Parts: sequence; structure tokens; C-alpha cells
Amino acid sequence: MTFKPQGVCSQKIDFEIRDGKVVDVHFLGGCNGNTQGISRLIEGMDVTEAISRLEGIQCGFKGTSCPDQLAKALKQALEE
Repeated sequence: MTFKPQGVCSQKIDFEIRDGKVVDVHFLGGCNGNTQGISRLIEGMDVTEAISRLEGIQCGFKGTSCPDQLAKALKQALEE
């Protein structure tokens, strides 16, 4: 799935959900080290667990963050 984040530096998040697990997460743009870290940390994690850990994280005064946007993307994927 491809998700277009809003309110953050990254322009695109690609990921897949296989057997209820988050896999193959890639960010386009954003803070490279942080987005790589997020991607590796949640690789193979249960989707609902990833959402609960990432949702609500803020970057400065933006009101959201790349992890929060990934949580939104995962929630959207579950709804589809």
C-alpha cells in the first residue's frame, strides 16, 4: 500500500501487511535515520501493536509525525 502523509517532511510511505504483520516499510523523504529506524523496528510487528505504539507521536509543534502518519496509514489499510 502507498500512503501520502500530511503535515510531515516525508512525502510517501510504502508498506505491506502480510498475515497481520507489517512488512516492507519504506519512507520517501523525512529524516532518513529516523524513518529507517521506525521501519526496522516495526518490521514483522502485529499491525494493531504497531498502531498503538506509533499513534499520537508528535514532531515538534506539527501535531503529527512520521510515526503517527504511519499509524494512520496502517489504520486505513485495516479499514480497506
